[in-house]
Amino acid sequence: MSLTEILVRPAPGNPRQAIVQAGSLTFRAALGRSGRTSRKREGDGSTPIAAMKLLHGYYRGDRTRIAACGLPMAPIHESLLWCDAPDDANYNRPVRTPFAKSHEKMMRADHLYDICLVMDWNIASRRRHRGSAIFFHLAKPGYPPTEGCVAISRRDMQRLLPLIGPRTTVCVL
Repeated sequence: MSLTEILVRPAPGNPRQAIVQAGSLTFRAALGRSGRTSRKREGDGSTPIAAMKLLHGYYRGDRTRIAACGLPMAPIHESLLWCDAPDDANYNRPVRTPFAKSHEKMMRADHLYDICLVMDWNIASRRRHRGSAIFFHLAKPGYPPTEGCVAISRRDMQRLLPLIGPRTTVCVL
């Protein structure tokens, strides 16, 4: 039985951090550098205030072993990118190298995407300039702000993975 809802509430006194409630578990999280917004735009650095279904995930097989998870999980390869060019037909979709338009590399030098879950922000009903690459991924030490994602520690992500599935929604309040 997987969780149906993960709540993400702003942390008291810090709009760029949050408290994540997943069933009986509570985690610290990082949010976007501009805090949260109900008017998400490409590049604004804000985490969207929304209920976002978890769709699938990626992991770095060369760096981490993932716990059993109810979502489809695919290994990240050097050729995997994510399009963030609003004027491209692939906007807010995974793409492969070579790709000339603006994109984000999924195989990062840091560890943020060692485990990366794709949330349904602007994917099922995609609109240009509404934001791309809104993920639930690993946080940097000290929980500095993200570019608009929700980020938790590796330890907390490993605890969360067995509890999530295709019916799990992340609700940023």
